[in-house]
Amino acid sequence: MVAPTLHRIHSPWTRTVDLRDELRAVWTWARRPGLARRLLPELRQHLSGAPASTAYAFTLFVTWWTLRGVGDSVERRLIFSASTNLYNMQHNPIQVLVASAFWTQGQFPWITIAEILVVMGFAERWLGTSRWILLFATGHIGATLLTVTAIDHAIDRHIIPVRVQYAADVGTSYGFTAVLAAMAFHFRGVVRVVWAAVIIIFLASALLIGPTFTDYGHMCAALIGLAVGLVASTFWRRVERRRAARDASSAAATRVPANSAATTRISAAADDATVDEVAPQPLSGTGGRAEAALHRADDRFDDAGRDRAEHRHR
Repeated sequence: MVAPTLHRIHSPWTRTVDLRDELRAVWTWARRPGLARRLLPELRQHLSGAPASTAYAFTLFVTWWTLRGVGDSVERRLIFSASTNLYNMQHNPIQVLVASAFWTQGQFPWITIAEILVVMGFAERWLGTSRWILLFATGHIGATLLTVTAIDHAIDRHIIPVRVQYAADVGTSYGFTAVLAAMAFHFRGVVRVVWAAVIIIFLASALLIGPTFTDYGHMCAALIGLAVGLVASTFWRRVERRRAARDASSAAATRVPANSAATTRISAAADDATVDEVAPQPLSGTGGRAEAALHRADDRFDDAGRDRAEHRHR
């Protein structure tokens, strides 16, 4: 029988929450006095519960600072060497798949870092660090491979120009989109459907208005995140249902022997009481004849004694 502590462990994919209850709890917490005093400890607790997201945001800051310290030509070479374009994916696929997720372009990425610390931090606290990293990497790598395959196909059919295979493509958006889409399965009821629908509609509208290969990659990342969330939640719900059924069977099997032993002890006690309550009965039949024989034997012994006394008097 499996230890009870193991049965209390549940997958995060089955721990769903009600969004209204969560917002109500946040509103109640915010209305309490001393908000400024309580804000820093809460932020510290949030960041300590999401170490990978915090380290990732710090790494993005370091790489951005590195790009600001070099010249424009060096910056372009660094970005090109880390881009997941068709040319680099054909020559250094592993290197660019890893490096592209740690570089950003443009001005200081305030929005990107804030999204990682808040949204990705919340997702990491929900899923756990290892699951969050795996989901983020799956979205980033899967969407990149699908995008590069589509670019290769489009260039072969002369749908897009050849220069697209050398385009710069770095950033965190593919992995972020996958995790954001998978977070729909953290909520219950209508909120889950609305969450997923809003993401899909927003990305689909970007594809319809002015499609680029990055828009196609974001749509692929969102579909990957939804697929991972659906498969993981369905799988773990089945596992927990089977675990609950096994626990119920084990509990029933444990109760049956105990009841049988109790029944046996009760029967034995009843038998002993019956034996004790049985009164001795007079001998009859064969037993009566045996008792008469014993009396006759005693009489003979007495006669023999009288005979010996008579012989001594003589």
